[in-house]
Amino acid sequence: MNKMNNVLSCARFQAQLPELIGSGEGAGGHLHLQNCTNCRALISDLQSIADAARRLFPVEDPPDELWEEIQMAIDEERADAHPG
Repeated sequence: MNKMNNVLSCARFQAQLPELIGSGEGAGGHLHLQNCTNCRALISDLQSIADAARRLFPVEDPPDELWEEIQMAIDEERADAHPG
């Protein structure tokens, strides 16, 4: 594969990345990565950034009581809007 074809392949692969990542499949097993050290490095960098972001902003589930309070507030608002 010549350099121009590789660049086009990289551009196509990188254009597909949001869909690959968003689908949950990930890009790690993509055929393009078998022959492209640049895109493998890009995936590695993106994974490092994602890992660092998760450490900075850990996902925490809200307490169960919060959902109950939200539901009660919704129920009260509906009752006030449609009395009787």
